[in-house]
Amino acid sequence: MGILEVKNVGKRFGGLQALGDVNLSVKENTVHAIIGPNGAGKSTLLNCLVGKLIPDTGSVMFDGQSVLGRKPYEINQMGISRVFQTPEIFGDLSVLENMMIPCFAKRDGAFALNAIPAVLGQKDVLEKAEQMLEEMNMADKRHMNAASMSRGDKRRLEIGMCLSQEPRLLLLDEPTAGMARADTNNTIDLLKEIKEQRDITIAIIEHDMHVVFSLADRITVLAQGTPLVEDDPQNIRGNPKVREAYLGESA
Repeated sequence: MGILEVKNVGKRFGGLQALGDVNLSVKENTVHAIIGPNGAGKSTLLNCLVGKLIPDTGSVMFDGQSVLGRKPYEINQMGISRVFQTPEIFGDLSVLENMMIPCFAKRDGAFALNAIPAVLGQKDVLEKAEQMLEEMNMADKRHMNAASMSRGDKRRLEIGMCLSQEPRLLLLDEPTAGMARADTNNTIDLLKEIKEQRDITIAIIEHDMHVVFSLADRITVLAQGTPLVEDDPQNIRGNPKVREAYLGESA
């Protein structure tokens, strides 16, 4: 049994079968990559994993508990954090202020945006945020306006914001999308450090095969909404079914 178990999940949007009978098991303390060509159902599956979508059939269990029908803050409280394709930060706040918000949420639960001034006045929250910025190697950027940073640094900040809530499962939706190669490599190095230093499971959706093969312990390939193959990275390379799914022709 994995920490995340997806069983017989199906999802339709009108006449479109986005997912069909998907089964997936993510083992604890591993990096599990979900790949596939455009339209394979990757984003739909991820949205089912975090409760944003409710599948028509099947179940999604995290550590023995269903995630279906739960609100986002409840998913978060279960120990699941998600990093979106486009970094979700507060652009009008500093890097330090951004980091303080999830630190406060970890301590006191959900909060309203109009409570931000009170959050920024909490000494213990400040200390936790400073600690996380040190861990993310961003202490020198603490007073920068978050919107002014590079995409790579915004991603690093967002990952740190997720980690400040001490998740057991980190879901990454194309974390290197739109990045220059140097930022991509820095993100790979960061995720390797997180994997080595933390008791955490990572599930990643990613198109960049350099990223996938640098990080993944296990890979699931989706095609047309169903799992095509699941295997170790060394066996995925050159797999004729995978090449056919990506190239659209037998290889």
